[in-house]
Amino acid sequence: MVGYDPEAKCVSTVEAAAAGSASGFVTRVLISPLDVIKIRFQLQIERLSFKTPGAKYHGILQAARRIFQEEGMLAFWKGHVPAQLLSVGYGAVQFMAFESLTKLVHNVTSYNARNSFVHFICGGLSACTATVAVQPVDTLRTRFAAQGEPKIYQNLHHAVVTMYQTEGPRAFYRGLTPTIIAVFPYAGFQFSFYNILQQFSERMIPDEGKEGGNVKNLVCGSCAGIISKTLTYPFDLIKKRLQVGGFEHARAAFGQVRIYRGLLDCIRQIMREEGPGGFFKGLSPSLLKAAVSTGLIFFTYELFCSLLCALKSADSSKRKGG
Repeated sequence: MVGYDPEAKCVSTVEAAAAGSASGFVTRVLISPLDVIKIRFQLQIERLSFKTPGAKYHGILQAARRIFQEEGMLAFWKGHVPAQLLSVGYGAVQFMAFESLTKLVHNVTSYNARNSFVHFICGGLSACTATVAVQPVDTLRTRFAAQGEPKIYQNLHHAVVTMYQTEGPRAFYRGLTPTIIAVFPYAGFQFSFYNILQQFSERMIPDEGKEGGNVKNLVCGSCAGIISKTLTYPFDLIKKRLQVGGFEHARAAFGQVRIYRGLLDCIRQIMREEGPGGFFKGLSPSLLKAAVSTGLIFFTYELFCSLLCALKSADSSKRKGG
């Protein structure tokens, strides 16, 4: 169902956008706590260990307890409004672009739309398109999730006005370069590995065991998310570090802060001060989040597409019957 299927021809690009938005909305509600913890880990300069003096966060459970004790339950959904705008908008643009690109490839080239390489290229391009469209919202989401108490930004409107007045419009696109560099292979791997795993499962699972298609979609999506996140994680960390540039005063309560002059300077400082392991801070919650979120995205997207197809079939039957 993911991508253009010349045999099915069931979901239009507009319906793909609607299904993508719905899947993004559902997934965001469920994975927001993991996202907040992951961002806190990524932005911490100190090593993630209880043996490190001054380290605020040591592990997933310890970080969850501390955030809950210091900031309350709602802290796990900090920045949820811009995060939802991000997820809904990103899901709509990404899946609409992916369906359109795979259809274009199938119609104007000799490649099959179900080919894994085609899914890698189209998945990467669709993600880049969606990223450029929602990058300002992603920056806002990161800053809301990163700020402690007292809050620097009181609400979404206050954050937009403050950032624009104090840092200019370019502040909304901080970290765009590493984001684009990372998102192409990340999304490409997501779509291609999901396609590979789906084809593998179809060959390995006998026909009588194929009733649990929804569970299969969830498992294939989760595995694709883990593989793609591991391969591209350092760029995600660098993006988060750059996005909070100019926001250092709000990070004082969390430990040390650093000022980065750009992508290469950020890489040099992390390597010099934190070592190679610094590029993988927050990997554990990130992999957990990737498994859950990617599995849910593909699962809910396929589910909503199936519902749309069922509704169209029912409506078509009624018209014929009438």
